[in-house]
Amino acid sequence: MTFRLRPLLALLIAFSVAITGTAAAQSAADMGASAPRKVSELPLKPTDTQADAALISAHLLTRFHYDAQPLDEAMSQKIYNLYFKLLDSEKVFFTQEDMANFAKYKDQFGNEIWNKDLNGPFDIFNQYILRAIDRMTYARSLLKQGFDFNSNDTYNTDRKNADWPKNKAELDDLWRKRTMNDWLRLKLAGKTDDEIRKTLDKRYSGYIDRTKQLDGEDAFQTFMTAYANSTDPHTDYLGPRAAENFDISMKLSLEGIGAQLQARDDYTIILSLIPGGPAAKSGKFKPGDRIIAVGQGTDGPMVDVVGARIDDVTNLIRGKTGTTVRVEIWPADAGQDGKYETVTLVRDKIKLEDSAAKKRVIDINEGGVDRKIGVIELPMFYSDFGARSEGDKDFKSATRDVAKLLAELKAEGVQGVVMDLRNNGGGSLYEANELTGLFIGKGPVVQVRDARGQVSVQGDDDTDMVWSGPLAVLVNRGTASASEIFSAAIQDYGRGLIIGTPTFGKGTVQTLIDLNRFASDPNSNPNYGALKMTVQEFFRVNGGSTQLKGVTPDMLFPTTGDDKDFGESTYDNALPWTQIPPADYKPVADVKAYLPQLELMHDNRVATSPAWQLMLDEIAQYKKLADNTTISLNYDQRQAERKQLDAVQADFRARHKAIDGNASVDADIDDQIDDGLNPNERSVKSELKEEEEAKKAPDPELHEAAHILYDALGLIHADPKLAAEVLPHGGKALADTSSAPASAASTPAVVH
Repeated sequence: MTFRLRPLLALLIAFSVAITGTAAAQSAADMGASAPRKVSELPLKPTDTQADAALISAHLLTRFHYDAQPLDEAMSQKIYNLYFKLLDSEKVFFTQEDMANFAKYKDQFGNEIWNKDLNGPFDIFNQYILRAIDRMTYARSLLKQGFDFNSNDTYNTDRKNADWPKNKAELDDLWRKRTMNDWLRLKLAGKTDDEIRKTLDKRYSGYIDRTKQLDGEDAFQTFMTAYANSTDPHTDYLGPRAAENFDISMKLSLEGIGAQLQARDDYTIILSLIPGGPAAKSGKFKPGDRIIAVGQGTDGPMVDVVGARIDDVTNLIRGKTGTTVRVEIWPADAGQDGKYETVTLVRDKIKLEDSAAKKRVIDINEGGVDRKIGVIELPMFYSDFGARSEGDKDFKSATRDVAKLLAELKAEGVQGVVMDLRNNGGGSLYEANELTGLFIGKGPVVQVRDARGQVSVQGDDDTDMVWSGPLAVLVNRGTASASEIFSAAIQDYGRGLIIGTPTFGKGTVQTLIDLNRFASDPNSNPNYGALKMTVQEFFRVNGGSTQLKGVTPDMLFPTTGDDKDFGESTYDNALPWTQIPPADYKPVADVKAYLPQLELMHDNRVATSPAWQLMLDEIAQYKKLADNTTISLNYDQRQAERKQLDAVQADFRARHKAIDGNASVDADIDDQIDDGLNPNERSVKSELKEEEEAKKAPDPELHEAAHILYDALGLIHADPKLAAEVLPHGGKALADTSSAPASAASTPAVVH
């Protein structure tokens, strides 16, 4: 799995969702003793702890990284370029004059790290804050007089390959056009000038407030991410805040009150409640409630959190199971003079089931023949290694969850299974090995090569095949790392059909290193964060690599065209594709035996499928809009373009309704068109409604994958000889009834 820091502008715009979670390094009582930061004092300065963390990271990266590179002038230049890409990827804050002044740092970052002097990167970050505030202030000033939309001005929405503006005058013109476009979007949505001024002034002032809250940890996190990502795309530095969130994502559990939070204006609000959590059980919270203050224990002081960063509010609410927290809220349905309410909660362990494996059954009837196809959606290969090593019998594991779901699907009478790994970014290497064993039984799954060139073969040695019936794996460009290991093994063993679009192409293994282990004084309790470092490369059992090339499906679906912007091949410093000798393995079946027949049946079906044709038309429209990066700032032209787009969307909605009768597509047209607002400017109710409707939306790719398995079952039933080729065990059983759980043996926490 890859966690990458977004450019700072995107971070400021999003700056939204957090989940109240695991205990922070401080105790709850300590956290309650000090108020959250509101406005950082400039200039931000590096700390000794950060200088130590950078030095420790440099020693590890230059000695133990899979592709270790010296921290010299060449690497310094790579860091310099990526640092500015993270800070100002669209080139809307700095000018060529600024960059000329910064050039003195271009080959010095390595020396600064070795000398424990981080003043250079902090100087740049301080200048970034000033420039960002200046630009937003300038944008606010433009709102007073409004704009003339009768000109032939245009605005380029994609500036990643643009030049830096030459000077302030050119930068001002760029921001004039940016602000014009923001205004024009709202104007086209029917807003009055006064409404537009109010909305945009609030938006820009919010950016300014959040920029002022950026602190030294943000500066250090951004700089160290630039260093880590300069070694390879998947090595990352995780500061204390990021390391904690990474831990939560892998365990799929946390300790807290069970509420999803979002930053809105000066408040942190309740976005949603996690079922079964203390907040939900209390019956005192609802979406939209604003958090005013937080207190620790039954009588600790209440800390005002209005205007505070969302991660600071989260840290105040997080804490160990069994401890008490008091949350003062301004109810969503209370008026301006509404009464605040204080709710006392006891923190508990919360399971994040939304990210866990889920199942469903698709019933297909064709020609009077009914068949059930089971679907297992796996968002990531999660594992709670800590709970596993402590002997917790209920530790969270992707393999154990999938084994349980397979048993349930068998009991429901499914005849084929689709593993949906779309947008599964990876996770635990151990889980990838074990989960593959559920479908192939014992045997090698992946080959791993370390920095010394030594190759080891890893696999599942103690799990019997849990599912031996027809299998398909649905993948897309977002399928990466551990999910590519699984998909490649299923393909190499001939065990199932890989369906979809080519995958991401990540073929490296990372390990998470707690930098606190390297403190010179173990009693000093430093908080250096963690380094997620590439230490190995993995290869398929057939000897090939998924690096760069990914996994090519047996049956290809249409692509959205995002491969030019998304995937391993888009990184300048990605490792090259290589191969090694194959492992000693034996395919358990050969799905290629009926692949030509299935492709023909698929082609014939989708050629006359209204749903499939609609999907193709929507993809074509998406590509058209994505390729159009230069937009007009002329009102009449934009209005004409909007009417054309509205007509296209109306046609899509009508076709959706005719196909599936989905009530969500019959919504008012105003809910479907661009309203000019950012996500956190819409009502919480409408945002949650949109999320719910997205979950209910038709999924033609998934249903076609299920239909392909339906066809496969028909061919298997009609031809015992073919069944013996395409299914394990000679096709003697369409579904193995065993449901043995995966092994709970301890293993190093290697992640992707």
